Amino acid sequence: MTNKGYRDGNSLVVGAARRSIVPRIALKEGPMDTPVSPLGPDVLERDDLRRALDEHDFAAAFALIKKWAGLSQNKIATACDLTPGKVSNIISGRHHVTSITVIRRIADGLGIPGTLLGLAPRPWENQTPHPPAPTEERPPSEEVPWRPGTTVGLADHLTRSDLVINRRAATRALSAAAVTGTALLDALEGWLQPASADGKPRRRGGLGERDLDALEATTRAFRTWDHQYGGGLRRKAVLGQLSEVAAALGERQREPIERRLHGVMAQLAGSAATMAWDAGQQRRAQDYYRVALRAAHAAGDTRFGANVLAGMARQMLYVNHPQDALELVRLAQDGVRTSAGPRLRAMLHTREAWAYAAMGRHAAFHRATRHAEDSLSSAAGVEEPYWIHYFDTAELAGVTGGRLLDLARTNPREHAAAASQEIRAALAQRGPDAGRSHALDWIGLAECSFLLGDVTGAAETTHHAVSSAARTQSGRVRQQLAQLYPYTVGRDVPGPVREARDTIRDLLAT
Repeated sequence: MTNKGYRDGNSLVVGAARRSIVPRIALKEGPMDTPVSPLGPDVLERDDLRRALDEHDFAAAFALIKKWAGLSQNKIATACDLTPGKVSNIISGRHHVTSITVIRRIADGLGIPGTLLGLAPRPWENQTPHPPAPTEERPPSEEVPWRPGTTVGLADHLTRSDLVINRRAATRALSAAAVTGTALLDALEGWLQPASADGKPRRRGGLGERDLDALEATTRAFRTWDHQYGGGLRRKAVLGQLSEVAAALGERQREPIERRLHGVMAQLAGSAATMAWDAGQQRRAQDYYRVALRAAHAAGDTRFGANVLAGMARQMLYVNHPQDALELVRLAQDGVRTSAGPRLRAMLHTREAWAYAAMGRHAAFHRATRHAEDSLSSAAGVEEPYWIHYFDTAELAGVTGGRLLDLARTNPREHAAAASQEIRAALAQRGPDAGRSHALDWIGLAECSFLLGDVTGAAETTHHAVSSAARTQSGRVRQQLAQLYPYTVGRDVPGPVREARDTIRDLLAT
């Protein structure tokens, strides 16, 4: 993989080469209790945090720990035996940590393995770790029947637990890994089978057409919120509405009303899943995706079910399981071979192309992208569900540019210019109202500029990226923005690049 850095003319200053001059030191120390790390395993596995620790860039490291581990400056200070003022000065760049003693305190206080900081393994690393906190018992998904009543029970349990979740449980949710492989895929096979009937008696409900009209309008508004701003506080509103819908489905409504209610549940659960995923809660996102798929199944809405599977595939791609993603896309395509419109077909082809790109299958990536272009070219005048209207030529260009950027990270000479061209096309067609997508476009374009060696353009586009990112609460946007940081690291970086680095650090520290 190409090292990240910035290019200036014919020279390349590589961030990974800017190692601390502090050697790895084996120190004789007495026994030490194993610290209870406030950083979850997902936080310590983040590439941006590992790079910051490797370079002893504690301004970036503390900012990332604040963001992803939820630690305040005071908690960081207490854990590391520093004053809050010292931590504040480190984050702002006014103080640089060079003392081995302080670096060791940071490692021990935050439970950071010594090798991540250029030290020998800490004494506590060889001790038996504390047992993990017990996780919530849940039956294997393949044993949960695909019946409407079961789906309602799952939705009710999820929303109730989420709405009363405390800070400690929220931290555990962040560290819970996504289910992958056979355990994930086999549990979804029921999607292609007819729904089982519910024989459980229920009291009669009284929802009418106007009630459903209002619920569907609210659901649309929530999807718009998610698209523009990400999760944040809005997620609680979605969960509250989903809980109310589950309660309504606990009663026996008229058949047309009940079917529409299941459709509303599917879309609300889909929004909750996307918001949880955007916030880094991988396992919780999968839980809501499953509810969304089961609710779409109960509603007989195969097209939205395929859209849910596409969302699950995207999640698998972000956690580096492209084969699972490809299987999910194929499962979606199997379910809508006769019912998908051109936009939905095009979107599924882009997920397929994404998986191929992640697997290094370049020819298959280009083939699937052409299929997406061909499908979208016939979309004019075709009526499709509102939730797929977002997938237009701008979205196709943005997604294609993002995948070419993935390829450019290992071969910038071949793919960076094409990625830049596609992302610019997306930016030209959708403005700041696109929210999260607009910010991701600017971040991608900035990285293309770094890879192409355009330092001036990279600094300019990074400022645009930070400005766009500041207008959304999306955790995914901030995660992508953090990936720009290593390109700005180096002792001889030009002034505009240093300024861009400061803007990234300031935003991530908030």
